[in-house]
Amino acid sequence: MPLFKRINFLIFFILISVSASAQKLLTKRSTFYTVIGTSGAKLNQIDDMLADRGLSGLRNRYNTLGLGYQARINDFVLGLELLHNRGAVSEFDQFRINYRTSRAMLNIGYALTEESNFQLIHYMSMGVGYLNFQMMPKEQPDNLQEFLTSPEEGFILREQDIQKGSQHYGNFLTEIGFQLTYDFDLPGRPEALQIISQLGYSFSPIEGNWEMAGVAFDNTQSGAFIRVGAGITLPDRNFFYKDAGIGISLIRGIHFTHAEKFNAYLEEADLEPLNGMPSNWGLKITGETKGLLYGAELYNLALSGDANSTKKHSLNSLRVYANMGYKPIQYRNFGIGALAGLGYGNIRYTNLSTDKPDFAELFEQRYFDGYLKNSGLMLKPEVFVEYGLPMTKRKFFDLVFTAAAGYELPLGRYRLAEVDMASYISAPYLSFGIGVRP
Repeated sequence: MPLFKRINFLIFFILISVSASAQKLLTKRSTFYTVIGTSGAKLNQIDDMLADRGLSGLRNRYNTLGLGYQARINDFVLGLELLHNRGAVSEFDQFRINYRTSRAMLNIGYALTEESNFQLIHYMSMGVGYLNFQMMPKEQPDNLQEFLTSPEEGFILREQDIQKGSQHYGNFLTEIGFQLTYDFDLPGRPEALQIISQLGYSFSPIEGNWEMAGVAFDNTQSGAFIRVGAGITLPDRNFFYKDAGIGISLIRGIHFTHAEKFNAYLEEADLEPLNGMPSNWGLKITGETKGLLYGAELYNLALSGDANSTKKHSLNSLRVYANMGYKPIQYRNFGIGALAGLGYGNIRYTNLSTDKPDFAELFEQRYFDGYLKNSGLMLKPEVFVEYGLPMTKRKFFDLVFTAAAGYELPLGRYRLAEVDMASYISAPYLSFGIGVRP
């Protein structure tokens, strides 16, 4: 079952459980937030191998950047987090060694106490992840044709490769933690500014899930963590605003663009083209107060395929937006609105060898894979229609269906080597979403 369907089924099941006890519900709260943090992750097998060669081990720490949503009914807490973790960089010869991981986590918790503006929540998380470990040169090539002719610059190991699309997230991950929050009321607004701190432990409960090239990378997904952040929340005391709410949606769409310019270079280097149009999988969080819209959005576009008989390649782009807008039409459960987004985008082309030796030999030979990347600012206008279906008799949650159309504009050239990829990134799109809104 695809990841999108699995998450929707889980959300629907939880909402049905909530509706069964709706008559007992008294209070609710919704929040969206961002967090930053740090955690330890010592890669023992790699460090031992480096020590045998007289080299110092890798730095045993990674930094976290995350986007989250949380809804609370009475003391029951349900949330979703996307976390990006980046390990410290170590340098050997002309190479840089580093890793990065990401996680999509469903949080289930219980509010232990709420005193005035202070809350303490205990939660556990279940989710899936992705891992990238690489040893690549410090400098990227500046000629695309030369790179495509001989892309072997270092090596890249990936598990659950979301560079081929977010639907490739996988392997079971868990977290256990405590969350402390404090609300600062905003004058004249139903929303409050929430300051967040999280303390806990993340781990991969199934041994061997993150083994690559004969080396266990489980510790990249494990360790004690501490995170701090801030967000916007609608406390229960402000829910008398009937038109105020914060909702979350999983989105799926398509972008009407083709990599024709880039494919010409691929074909000239005797590589297979990347055909089709990129599709997106992502997450959108939207708050609303009296028609005013605000929120954040994140999604991942990907094209992938076989480059030749011994290599595979992908062209991937991540987009992160901060959105503002207005919904002028709201008739019963039907609404029409518009959003403008300003954010960050990147583009990454990866060429990977399909057959690599075990890690010790891989570390000595080194030259197997290559990649090019660039990033910049993005701008987009969007219009949408939505329909909210109440899920309980007392209308504590709506199941929201959304259709949106827009156009993305890159504020930069997004070059891969010397080739301008802005024309590939600039394109109209159509997306559909399903989510919940208190």
